[in-house]
Amino acid sequence: MNSTSGADPADAVRVWRGLADTCVLLDGFHAIKHALRFGARVPAALTSDRAGVLALADELAPDVRQALEALLAPVDDERLRALVPRLHPTAVAALAERPSRDGNLEALGRLPRAAPVIVLDDPRNLGNAGAVIRLAAGFGATGVVTTGTLDPWHPTVVRGGAGLHFATAVERMEVAALPPGPVFALDAEGEDIRGLKLPDDAVLAFGSERSGLSAALRERADHLVSLPMRPQVSSYNLATSVGMTLFHWSAGSPPGAGGPPGPQA
Repeated sequence: MNSTSGADPADAVRVWRGLADTCVLLDGFHAIKHALRFGARVPAALTSDRAGVLALADELAPDVRQALEALLAPVDDERLRALVPRLHPTAVAALAERPSRDGNLEALGRLPRAAPVIVLDDPRNLGNAGAVIRLAAGFGATGVVTTGTLDPWHPTVVRGGAGLHFATAVERMEVAALPPGPVFALDAEGEDIRGLKLPDDAVLAFGSERSGLSAALRERADHLVSLPMRPQVSSYNLATSVGMTLFHWSAGSPPGAGGPPGPQA
């Protein structure tokens, strides 16, 4: 595969255009940092502030500094904005190869597993989906599955996930094809989660921001579970609900015994 590394600006732009339709857009320093940390193949990276990006790497992510230095091709700001209309303030963008669907489906379907799978049932908000993927990666979840029409690899979702799609398995699936494991679906009429222990092989399902659980997902559920909420409060944000549920799961396991990784620098 071609690479922008070492290319002059015009050649770097040509390589970028040739890859853009088949690769995942990583918009901003943090998305590229995370993608590199978790093994993404990144054939192209452009910046209008090479010195500034490398200074950020020195300060925040020295572990990827060498890889970034080899990847970054300098282009002027006008050219970069023509390629990435919503350019991140860090003035850098990259293209990464999307992980294979077969590999992700294998990871999602493997048993036993050490951490739950998150299911977003027909989500509608791209930013919320990205925030959930970021949470799932942070807790070490096995993966995030979406049902419905939303593309979990949409550039806005990847931006919201800060590149952490590469730290977990992210795929779109039909409800009938969900990964194996007991399905705990979040619902206001369900059993209070505080009285439950969520198993590591759980499939944790969350309804859409607008209409809640679909009929198909509700029928598939083994357990309906509710989060504690003050009366007259309508609902929590989707990412907040996922975060609360994953924290409850992790609190049932001591560090290193099925829970998320420990604190990182």
